[in-house]
Amino acid sequence: MKLRAAVVAAFATALSSSAFAKELTAEDFAKVPNIGGLSGLSMNPEGTFVTGLVAQPGSDNELEAMAVWDISGDLPTDSLIAPSVVTPTDGKMRFVAASAFGGDQIRVVANQAWSGSNPCTEGGSGAGSVDTFAVKVFWTDKTLENFEEGIAGLGQSRIRDPLMEQCMRLNGRIGIYNSLPLEANTVILSSYDPNREKSELFRVNFETGERQSFFPRDGVGDIIFSDPRNGDALARGRVEFRDGKYLVETWILDAEKNTFVLADALTYDVRDRYTMSIAGWDETSGQYYIITDKFSDRAAVHAYDPKTDTLGSEPLLAHPDYSVTGLAISTMPHNFNEVLGFYYGADISRVYWLDPEIAAIQEGLEKAFPGQNVALTDWNRDMSRILVTTSSSAHPPSYFVLSDKSKLSVLGSSRPWIDPDQLRKTEFISYAARDGLEIPGFLTLPQGWTKEDGPIPAVVLPHGGPWARDDANWDASGWPQFLASRGYAVLQPQYRGSEGFGLKLWRAGDAEWGQKMQDDKDDGARWMVEQGIADSDKIAIFGYSYGGFAAFAATVRENGPFRCAIAGAGVSNVALFQRIVGGNRISRQVQGWTIDGMDPMKNTDKANIPILVYHGNRDVRVPIKEGRGFYDRVKDKVQAEFLEVDDMPHSLPWWPEHHRITLNAIDDFLRNDCGFDS
Repeated sequence: MKLRAAVVAAFATALSSSAFAKELTAEDFAKVPNIGGLSGLSMNPEGTFVTGLVAQPGSDNELEAMAVWDISGDLPTDSLIAPSVVTPTDGKMRFVAASAFGGDQIRVVANQAWSGSNPCTEGGSGAGSVDTFAVKVFWTDKTLENFEEGIAGLGQSRIRDPLMEQCMRLNGRIGIYNSLPLEANTVILSSYDPNREKSELFRVNFETGERQSFFPRDGVGDIIFSDPRNGDALARGRVEFRDGKYLVETWILDAEKNTFVLADALTYDVRDRYTMSIAGWDETSGQYYIITDKFSDRAAVHAYDPKTDTLGSEPLLAHPDYSVTGLAISTMPHNFNEVLGFYYGADISRVYWLDPEIAAIQEGLEKAFPGQNVALTDWNRDMSRILVTTSSSAHPPSYFVLSDKSKLSVLGSSRPWIDPDQLRKTEFISYAARDGLEIPGFLTLPQGWTKEDGPIPAVVLPHGGPWARDDANWDASGWPQFLASRGYAVLQPQYRGSEGFGLKLWRAGDAEWGQKMQDDKDDGARWMVEQGIADSDKIAIFGYSYGGFAAFAATVRENGPFRCAIAGAGVSNVALFQRIVGGNRISRQVQGWTIDGMDPMKNTDKANIPILVYHGNRDVRVPIKEGRGFYDRVKDKVQAEFLEVDDMPHSLPWWPEHHRITLNAIDDFLRNDCGFDS
């Protein structure tokens, strides 16, 4: 494929006028991206337009606007493709994401700061006034002229309970159940009806606006897999209490009897926490593709035969080192529903293509963008248009359209003011914890630094969750590269309790909060010292959400390796985490019992290192009283600072001012209060 020359020429044009600095500023990460936003871009099934967010013209990258790119004709390779339509925001209701559908339709998600009585906050009781965000879902078309809340009358019905009406208006109640890729103007939507406390399915025609109620064949549990051709329910799931256990059940449709039958081979105890997901269906044999880790530490694809209720113990598709996370299944008419490849979770999410033509396209693009992750984001029904995203831990995302499998055109770079040559790619490493358990991790070092330069200050950066994981792709928070550009080594330990690296590591975190889970962070600091990377007298811990809990735990842990701690939106007591996940009997059984260990709030008398606590005042997942409460308990024992961030929610997307305030506070605390400049 002759891609390299076109890419270099076009990409160079897009970047040539930018100026760069070695030490990245908070502003470099605070500004909204030129293109793509947090969610990236989306192409419609016909391959005629792309939609997504752009920096609003005239806002100096403070606001994001909705944009559409017309890609229906011949596309240039020597210049950027400019948006054909841009619709700004008013600055109050802010765009968050957009997805393209058939029939020229676009689904838009937006949010707006809101204060009032909210009965459905995640971390609070709902009593009194709550500062949060209202989430709105709109539908429009490629002209971006009219934005309608709800579609075909869905989402517009009144709810009898005024508080529940308010709750649903804050959080929305319409979801995409099935996109029906073979039907250009039709999707199946789920609409939650709080009056009936259940979701109803509707087949909606974008062109006519007609909707048709679309009921499953019977009422056993929730739909977990449907026919990709017409949306018919093929599998349902539920959790039942039997024989003293909560069992996750899968029910498979018996088409001949027109009923659902319990699949005993797919049933398991919720406490086993197996992955057991239906990833596809072979229409010829009737067998299902099941992604599971029931037979090995890493998840693989196994065949399930509903006729004999047997799950094959030998995998159909597997990676020797990493879990399979999904299947790439064709939506093109000529090979519809065929397995094209499988995704697996390595340092980043990667794909192994079984289809030779797509594998060749992927290989050609990777040669054109060496060292970057190349994702085939969307393609149309004959693959004459492919939306391509490139990125790495040192390359902010960029977006392209591949035409006729040979010509690459540039939509834009998200942050062209950041020079990848001034950054260093994140490395995937591992180290042994004190009990011998192997802990994966991601290490980001300053560009140009070598061990011959001597040990440097370091930051251990544990992720939130804790049932989550990091990767080595571009980090939207900016934290790893922001810190590395300032001369810090940054280690992101995938401590026990992290998902994505096998059942053994995940389960090892059960009831070990602030104990063995905390050992893994300390041992990561020790490993950096042993490797000649970190100065043992200049290591900090910085974490957000559960990572904030880890920073609180480090503050009260005696004889730890850290000189200071930074806690963002952290939970300071184990009991709140238990309340957050204990809202229903199922989550209590799945996760609630795993949350136990050392409680930082009960050990504040042992505080022994300086700490910066910051928290957004619109955080309803972890209320601000968590951070302020810990600060109040330790401020007379150690040097402590508390920063309340106006209008900041718990999770991304954050506004530019949120990034500016927090990144500058982190930088100042490390340099001065933690003494990294001394």
